[in-house]
Amino acid sequence: MQTQLVIKGDRRDASDEGTIDVINPADGSVVATVAAGTVDDMVAACDAAAAAQVGWAATAPRDRSELLRSCYRVMTDNADMLADLIVAENGKARSDALGEVSYAAEFFRWNAEETVRIRGVVATNPAGTARMIVHHPPVGVVLMITPWNFPAAMITRKLAPALGAGNTVVIKPPKESPLTALALADLFENKVGVPPGVINVVATASASKPVQAAMNHQAVRMVSFTGSTEVGRVLLEQAAGRVLKTVMELGGNAPFVVFADADLDAAVEGAIAAKMRHSAETCTAANRFYVEEPVLEEFGAKLGRAMADLKVAPGNEDGAQVGPLINAGAVESVDRLVRSAVDGGAEVVTGGRAVDRPGFFYAPTVLSGVAPDAEVCRNEIFGPVAPLVPFRDEDEVIALANDTEMGLIGYVYTTDLAKGLRVSEQIKAGMIGLNRGVVSDPAAPFGGMKQSGLGREGSTEGIYEFCETQYIATNW
Repeated sequence: MQTQLVIKGDRRDASDEGTIDVINPADGSVVATVAAGTVDDMVAACDAAAAAQVGWAATAPRDRSELLRSCYRVMTDNADMLADLIVAENGKARSDALGEVSYAAEFFRWNAEETVRIRGVVATNPAGTARMIVHHPPVGVVLMITPWNFPAAMITRKLAPALGAGNTVVIKPPKESPLTALALADLFENKVGVPPGVINVVATASASKPVQAAMNHQAVRMVSFTGSTEVGRVLLEQAAGRVLKTVMELGGNAPFVVFADADLDAAVEGAIAAKMRHSAETCTAANRFYVEEPVLEEFGAKLGRAMADLKVAPGNEDGAQVGPLINAGAVESVDRLVRSAVDGGAEVVTGGRAVDRPGFFYAPTVLSGVAPDAEVCRNEIFGPVAPLVPFRDEDEVIALANDTEMGLIGYVYTTDLAKGLRVSEQIKAGMIGLNRGVVSDPAAPFGGMKQSGLGREGSTEGIYEFCETQYIATNW
């Protein structure tokens, strides 16, 4: 198991020999002890990325493309090992971990194809007096700050297009789940042949000073971050000091709208997918369930039974469907939101408590009779809780869905396609699942509106986020 920093192809301990214990959320045991990078280590990683960037950018697009394709194959070949790491450090069910590895690998396959399709323009200006050449060089060195909930996918969604465009990177993985990032760097350098210095990984015990050092490094020209809106605001303020390019995938507060004409069984199936995958710790998780009044009781009963039937267990246990939350603080936060809703008049349909066993488990929970302004509806839950709020008509539910500063994703269930499209277009979110509980796809643009982020990842747009646009005026 790789536990050292990755800088310029070397595996090294932290400059002050500091370490981080990685905790298994299923039982609180120490999985591994990882080097905790310092400011000096972060600067060294940025230096290494800067030294490698010119040569990497000069590599033919086809060669970079083939390297990305090899990364896809290596991830697929090592899916079991990577899934084991994800389960150990994140806790999610192994089926979810394998799904994450597959999804994460697909970003390399997709961007292997996009790498050779970065387009430019050659044109004559309207006056006919000059030629205009527009092309898209790489940004340079990119700082990537990734979250603990998707230890593989949140790296590859950034890394694949960045490398394809000709950038080099410094990855700052989360202290809770750094092992997958270190393993990926090992695979890509040792099995694929990505040159030293192109990928650098510096885990840290505390993020603020090392991240600030990286953002102040002269070679760093971009920050790509996935995490909370609160941290995103801080990073945007810091990035403004050097006018760094940014891509921010921030928090969500997803509405899940069920109309009376919906196929309720399909809606429940979609709700379980949208809410409960990856232990309900995703930014795309359905957070507020708005159910039209005539079907509120029936939908609540069906969803309650489906949630109660989910197997809550350590991720590596056979049949596990819902793993632990990431730590004790997460359990406390989720329970506080549930207690607040109940104190405000909500009723517990199922769950509503922490699970009495080792580790950080919370029972899948459905709450009915929740007030629209309840704290559980105003905050991103990041846990297995589904609050049900009744609504009367389209206008009311659109207003409720948009009554948030977040706008990452929303879900709509109805058998009336015209109504579904009409409502979807009025929800202020970057992505909508219309009669679908899962929307993420490497071929689709992932990102939000309002305070849920800036820029897009995936699709044809994702690779251009890691490019500049240069215009050359000339004659011939």
